[in-house]
Amino acid sequence: MKQSGLLILGGLLLCSALALGISPWASSLPDGLEKVAQDQKFLDKGEGESLFSSPLPDYLFPGIINQQLATGLAGLIGLAGAFCATYGLALLLRKKDALAKKR
Repeated sequence: MKQSGLLILGGLLLCSALALGISPWASSLPDGLEKVAQDQKFLDKGEGESLFSSPLPDYLFPGIINQQLATGLAGLIGLAGAFCATYGLALLLRKKDALAKKR
């Protein structure tokens, strides 16, 4: 395996360990946007029916009773999604660059 592949794998393993091990102890206080919505009294307007539903509402994996495990799995899924999107974009840009150099 190339050195860059080992670096990517090591980064993924580190981030996975953090997602599973640290995210369950993240603050339960609202984030900035949610805090402003509470302060300005329009938080309830965001509740209810929407066009799309969240696959991981409130950063919890649905159906798992243990909240720490549910939060860790949600973090791991978020990490996987972000990695796949970023890696896919990098592959597309590399292919585009290779095509441009051929011309």
